[in-house]
Amino acid sequence: MSEASYHNSWDSQDLDEALGRFDEIQEQLNYQQAQTSLRHLVNNLDLNYREKVGLETELHTLTKMLEKLDYSRVQIAVFGMVGKGKSSVLNALLGKALFNTGPLHGVTQTIDTAEWKLQQDSDIQGLQTIALSGWGQSEIELIDTPGIDEVNGEIREILARRTAKQVDLILFVISGDMTKVEFSALSQLREAGKPIVLVFNKIDQYPETDRLAIYQKIQNDRVKDLLSPDEIVMVAASPLVTEITQDEQGNLKQKKSKGKPQIETLKLKILEILQREGKSLVALNTMLYADEVNEQIVARKLAIREKAANQLIQKATIIKATTIALNPVTVVDLFTGAVVDVAMILSLSHLYSIPMTQQGAIALLQKIGVSMGGISASELLTSLGLSSLKGMLGLMIPTTAGLSALPYLSIAMTQGSVAGVSCYAIGQVTKRYLANGAAWGPEGPKTAAKQILLSLDKTSIMNRIKEELRSKLKQNRGFDGI
Repeated sequence: MSEASYHNSWDSQDLDEALGRFDEIQEQLNYQQAQTSLRHLVNNLDLNYREKVGLETELHTLTKMLEKLDYSRVQIAVFGMVGKGKSSVLNALLGKALFNTGPLHGVTQTIDTAEWKLQQDSDIQGLQTIALSGWGQSEIELIDTPGIDEVNGEIREILARRTAKQVDLILFVISGDMTKVEFSALSQLREAGKPIVLVFNKIDQYPETDRLAIYQKIQNDRVKDLLSPDEIVMVAASPLVTEITQDEQGNLKQKKSKGKPQIETLKLKILEILQREGKSLVALNTMLYADEVNEQIVARKLAIREKAANQLIQKATIIKATTIALNPVTVVDLFTGAVVDVAMILSLSHLYSIPMTQQGAIALLQKIGVSMGGISASELLTSLGLSSLKGMLGLMIPTTAGLSALPYLSIAMTQGSVAGVSCYAIGQVTKRYLANGAAWGPEGPKTAAKQILLSLDKTSIMNRIKEELRSKLKQNRGFDGI
């Protein structure tokens, strides 16, 4: 070999090794980022006691997801119809009978799990304890599920499908040509977006020619659009061996006993998948499922907070409307209205756990006021125009024997209703802003304000305010004649 050829060969090998190391480093960084993100999520859920009630399962799931990342736990679940040997496949992988098996219909009634520790196996050359690329020792958890065709097993089927969302690898066990039920179930599991290995079990029950014919039928016709040939393996998890014996009288007898499991091809397939992409699978699957669970938690949290926020806004609306309706002094009207609005904003920020100072609330109120445009202007004009007239009519009530009370009441209710609608709109815009994490998002405050205003049921709001105003005004000693 020439010197130039030697250097070219060395450079190429060196480059491949460098790229391999770079991929491992990048994979490790991605995994650590997933751990950091999930830990931050778990530690910053921001749930009060009331919001945690009913979310125990979801909160526990997030904790388990974080634990899965911390312990590098790979989860492998087995699915299939009753009697196909799902539990036997897992027991063969484990090398011991930890999962229930038997002739009865539906032996596996619940989700069962066991930790799988692969030690040196002399029957599989080069097989070592599983350690995924860049990791220390990893844990492998095997999960058995109820039969997909279990009688009265709708709840168990839902549980099984939920399990499919959490795990990293799916084993789908059949024991012959696929049925329509099996194909349908496999298609649905494929939608979970997880790697699937189709396990053709009980091959010991078929002559070799028939076995290969069934395998080809499955590969070329049944799952051609779902799985590649590399994702199909043949095993005999619990083979039956027939032994011919002869008694003392010379009579031949058949004796069936369990033989050694033929499971090596499946072990190697699992190991191949985990060594090639196990780390990425665990990180990606964990984050995707954790995100789905977090969305459920956030949705419930926001629903509870929105209900409390609406009650708070309604209360502030009535207080502002009533206060302004009762107060005849124009300057005090404007000041009182602003105080109620700021207090409402601060209360909402506390409800949504968004830190906000009084100055920040005033600045937010000003921004919302500008964005709301018309309704804020109408409130200001109403307050300026009607407060003076309302004050004058209030002074005339004693001298007119109560005749000016009805005009006073009408003006007060109009002024209070406009102030109430404005307060309600400000509250709704603020609620959306805070629920969005104190950010307007792409739509901006002006668009948000317009959408809120368009959605306001002004009639019902004014009716609610009018009833409150009428009650408050009647309680005022100056208006006993109303």
